[in-house]
Amino acid sequence: MSSTELPETRTAASPATRSRAVRVADGEELRSVALPGLTLTVRARPGTSPGLPPALYVHGLGGSSQNWSALMPLLADLVDGEALDLPGFGDSPPPDDGNYSVTGHARAVIRLLDAGGRGPVHLIGNSLGGAVATRVAAVRPDLVRTLTLVSPALPELRAQKTAWPTALLALPGIAPLFARLTQGWTAEQRVRGVLSLCYGDPGRVSDEGFRHAVEEMERRLELPYFWDAMARSSRGIVDAYTLGGQHGLWRQAERVLAPTLLVYGGRDQLVSYRMARRAAATFRGSRLLTLPEAGHVAMMEYPETVAAAVRELITDAGEVASAEGGS
Repeated sequence: MSSTELPETRTAASPATRSRAVRVADGEELRSVALPGLTLTVRARPGTSPGLPPALYVHGLGGSSQNWSALMPLLADLVDGEALDLPGFGDSPPPDDGNYSVTGHARAVIRLLDAGGRGPVHLIGNSLGGAVATRVAAVRPDLVRTLTLVSPALPELRAQKTAWPTALLALPGIAPLFARLTQGWTAEQRVRGVLSLCYGDPGRVSDEGFRHAVEEMERRLELPYFWDAMARSSRGIVDAYTLGGQHGLWRQAERVLAPTLLVYGGRDQLVSYRMARRAAATFRGSRLLTLPEAGHVAMMEYPETVAAAVRELITDAGEVASAEGGS
C-alpha cells in the first residue's frame, strides 16, 4: 500500500440503518475504515491528553472490540487506544477474499496500521488475537513497541478437552450442523454457555454486562456470515497449529523483539495454564503474569490487575528507550 492510499472513514451506522446497533460505551468512538477488499470497524478510546503513544487491541475467536471496553479506560492516561473488529467479527464484514487464517487476520492488522500511520503501537491481543499479534510482531517489528498477550492461542500438543468443540468447528459441515442443532437455543442460553467456558468465575459478570452480552449475541446471530466466520477462523487456528518451520507460531515467537507481557489464567478452559512456562521461555526477556482464578479473558475478569501489568511494561519499555536514546 502506498503512503498516499489512506483509509476512508465513516461513523458507525445509526440504528435506523441496521436491525440492531452495535453498543458503544461512554467515552468510546466507533468508526469504519475502508481498505481495498477489506472494511474494518475500529473502536477508539482516545487518550486523556494529546501526544500519547498509540495502542491497538485485538480480540479472540468469537469476540469483538467490545472485549476491551473494561481495560481501555484504565490505560487511557497512558496510551491512545484503538480496538479493531477482525474481519467477519463484531461490526466488521467478511473480507472479500474470504481469508480467515491467522496470516489473513495479521495482514488485516498490518494494513490498518500502515494505512493509518499509527505504528509502532503497543499491541495487545487475546486468544486468536494473541496468535495474530505474535505473527505481526515477528514479521513487522517496526510496527510494535510492546506486546501483551492474554491467553494467546499458540500451538499445544495436548489441547484440553474443553477446547475440542472449538477445534471441531474447523471441520467441514460442523458449523452449519451445530447451527441447526442449536437453533432453538435462546441468546441467554448461548451467552451463559460462553461465559462458563471463558470465565474463571461467570458470577463476576454484572447483570448489566450479561444483558449487553445477550443483546450482542442476538445481533450477531442475525448476521448471515456468523457461522461461516467462526468456522473459517477456527480452521485458521488449527492450520496455524500444524504449520511448522519458519512460519510456525512458536518459531515466530522466538523472533519477537518487542518487550512482551504474557498473561495466563489458572482456570482457562481453552488455553492450558501449563503453556505459560513454555511461552515465558520462548519470548525473549518476557515477563509473566499468572492469575490463578482467571479464565480465558483475564482482561475482562480482572481488568485492573491486567492494566497494572501493562502499565508497568509500557513504562519500563519507555524508560529503556529513553536511556538508549540518550546514550
